[in-house]
Amino acid sequence: MTKKIKLKMSARLLKKRPRRSSGSSKKRCRFCDNQEQLLNLDYKNATFLRGFMTERGKILGSRISGMCCRHQRDMAQAIKKARTMALVPYTAQYF
Repeated sequence: MTKKIKLKMSARLLKKRPRRSSGSSKKRCRFCDNQEQLLNLDYKNATFLRGFMTERGKILGSRISGMCCRHQRDMAQAIKKARTMALVPYTAQYF
């Protein structure tokens, strides 16, 4: 018969506190939950699109905005189309 070896935990691991799980659940896409807001997702609605851009003119990532990949792609396409139509600036304006 083989002898079972009992492993000792290091003192550092015993002192380490486990992470607390926050009560909040996973981020939910605002467009998947509310179909009325999906109508606002249009290249002509420049004020709505600016909420998903930084002050420098970059498109926010899905990790920050909390959108699913499908709606993130739709948002990026709408912003790029609005940039082409000169409704939203490509970069920040310097005066």
